Amino acid sequence: MKQFYKHGDECYFVHRNIAISHFANKEGVLNMDNVKVWRDGLYWVDHVLRTDSHFLFVETIQEVKVIEDEVELIKE
Repeated sequence: MKQFYKHGDECYFVHRNIAISHFANKEGVLNMDNVKVWRDGLYWVDHVLRTDSHFLFVETIQEVKVIEDEVELIKE
């Protein structure tokens, strides 16, 4: 089952969540280039969100646009 996450007005599918500590060196400095490599390497992921403890690799759920076709009814 996919996990959903809402941040502000946007909704996302969460594809992976990885502890922030996995992207830090021994001194605790984050390597954001590695975060970008993960983002670019995961299918469908187009954005990364950060919580207190994890990076969330997410896919943005696009807003639905309703398109109505005007079809003329032909009487036989």
